[in-house]
This record gives sequence, structure tokens and C-alpha cells, in this order.
Amino acid sequence: MISPIIKVDDKHLPLYRIVWVSDVPHFCGEPDCMHEGDYEVRLDVDDSLWTNGQGRNEVLKSLARWCGDLKPEDDDSETDNESDKDDWL
Repeated sequence: MISPIIKVDDKHLPLYRIVWVSDVPHFCGEPDCMHEGDYEVRLDVDDSLWTNGQGRNEVLKSLARWCGDLKPEDDDSETDNESDKDDWL
């Protein structure tokens, strides 16, 4: 059985709380921003976790397994770039 719990940073997170995962790193331009270059994992009830690229990929893999998908759907089916297809792995 696949566990519905994933570790993001130092937090154990139930997968059902994840609303979306950012595809690009955060950039706001504020000089005191602590999440510049991190990826946002948006949770329910207006909460977010921040992680690096490897953490983001782990979240996407866990979500795909939990949902029973072999691979996440491509946003652009026209693209035939092999390196992009395996980016989530």
C-alpha cells in the first residue's frame, strides 16, 4: 500500500492536503524574501510549504503514485523533449 504521507523539508505532510505544486521557482524581488528560488507546495486553508527542486520532484512523484498515475500529464503535448518528460522523475 502506498503511504499518503510525504516528508517535505522537516514536515510530514498528508498528500490529500496538497492543492498544487509550483512549476517554476519563486521570485518576488523583495530584498528580504526568504523563499527566493524555492518551489511552493500550496496546501489547503491558505498555507504553503517551500522546498528545493529535488523536494518538488519528490512531491510530484508521490502525488502521481498516490493517484495511481504512472506519469503526470504533459501540459504541452506538442513538446517532444525527452529531458522534459523525465524532469518529474
